[in-house]
Amino acid sequence: MHKPVLYKELINFFKGIENGIIVDCTGGGGGHAEGILREIKPEKLIIIDRDEDAVKRLKKKFDGFSNVEVCKSNFADVDKVITSLGIDKVDGLYADFGISNFHLQDSQRGFSFRKNGPLDMRMDKEIELTAEKIVNEYSVETLKNIFKKFGEERFADRVAEAIAKSRLNKRITTTLELADIVKKAIPERYHKPGIHPATKVFMALRIFINNELESIESLLKKIPSIIKKGGVVAFISFHSLEDRLVKEYLQFYEKDCVCPPEYPVCRCDKVKEFKILTKKPVVPSKEEISENPLSRSAKMRVGKRL
Repeated sequence: MHKPVLYKELINFFKGIENGIIVDCTGGGGGHAEGILREIKPEKLIIIDRDEDAVKRLKKKFDGFSNVEVCKSNFADVDKVITSLGIDKVDGLYADFGISNFHLQDSQRGFSFRKNGPLDMRMDKEIELTAEKIVNEYSVETLKNIFKKFGEERFADRVAEAIAKSRLNKRITTTLELADIVKKAIPERYHKPGIHPATKVFMALRIFINNELESIESLLKKIPSIIKKGGVVAFISFHSLEDRLVKEYLQFYEKDCVCPPEYPVCRCDKVKEFKILTKKPVVPSKEEISENPLSRSAKMRVGKRL
């Protein structure tokens, strides 16, 4: 069952935008989109997803909704998507950067360390780089860097070396093979209850393969030019690197001066473009976490265009 994270909280921030144009940057299972359509009633809802399977599912789900447009694209190209629809600016935009339940449930996509499947992890099947290629062909040093940078895995060195040793005997081709190698490489006393030891390594590979951080940064750079005055943006992150990007961009857009403190007068042309509506990120309630453990690390930040 697909459960959209921070569903009620997200919907509440969009109340007040009536008959507007809203962009769902990460369609996924369509849970957030369903709520927006039912409770906000936008004039138009543009749903973007880079995964062909998700696009087919979303088109089927919202077939018959004349105000819904489903587009296959990376949300990094959100400006091109809305321009292609003859739209200049929109009234609202949201993105949920987490992995979809559909990806985790489909073992053939290779995202889950609990189900056996090929080491794939591509969100868009048109890209060539797979987790299998990285795990078997990238240098130990590169693997260490990927696990450290994108997974913040403290045992990155041990995991990379264990992978290198294992692949000497046989090519690593399945998710359960990799999960087992990672599990054995991380000392047992550091195995946390309820969290698989391979979680961070799988996340790091997924983020690296799909250029997720670069896509998020590209999206964040474009929001001032595509959001109308009074429009709302909301971003749900599941990883500290994603959340940091969102936080830093929104904080920068909220400033009306970026001159060095030693300047006696302001010389920059910076104007305040957004007001942050969430001084602290919104996190799931205990009830939501108990119903949907995958929501436990979610953080939502929201801004309003000035």
